[in-house]
Amino acid sequence: MKDVQINNSVKLRRTELGNLTQSDLAKQVGVTRQTMNLIEAQKYNPTIKVCLLIANALDTSIEKLFWMEEEL
Repeated sequence: MKDVQINNSVKLRRTELGNLTQSDLAKQVGVTRQTMNLIEAQKYNPTIKVCLLIANALDTSIEKLFWMEEEL
């Protein structure tokens, strides 16, 4: 299996929506603010369920929020 990096644009999308805080998004998704912070910092890869909940809360598709890149 190739090494891949999972990237996301959760913070960008959240800030595009205006005044949605990490705490607000975390509450909607059902995780802690600290977990949301780790996801946005790309230090934690959420489960597919959490990815789908985040995409739904941010009114976008999972493909626009999360993608893979091969590590060199």
